[in-house]
Amino acid sequence: MNSYTFSELSPGMKQSFTAGVTEEKMALFYELSGDCSPIHMSDAYAQGRGYPGRVAYGMLGASLFSTLAGVYLPGEHCLLHGVECKFAKPVFIGDTLTVTGEIVEMNNTFHTIKIKASITNQNGETVTRGAIRAGVAR
Repeated sequence: MNSYTFSELSPGMKQSFTAGVTEEKMALFYELSGDCSPIHMSDAYAQGRGYPGRVAYGMLGASLFSTLAGVYLPGEHCLLHGVECKFAKPVFIGDTLTVTGEIVEMNNTFHTIKIKASITNQNGETVTRGAIRAGVAR
């Protein structure tokens, strides 16, 4: 876990990490969210809609933005203020996702940062775009 303070950060700083999408994570997300949409629960249903298999929960992938800010950039001194995300392509069980964030803005008065974030799959395709706003301890 990183532990950058506000004074140690600067625009242009980047961090990234990878995470896999597994059956277990899908089951845990279902247990937490209660989202039983057949697109996430049934291979047959998803295939009938033209997908190769069950589509992973968009918010499962987007939850990795919390990991990006809370563990990597800035890390332990972060408090999320907001996350905006746009889902560009579906994610599937077995995908390997790379989450990347770059500080694009800093507010010295309020000690907040804006991180431009993205998630790409193992084929280099952007699956989710995001903007993270966070407060950072001095």
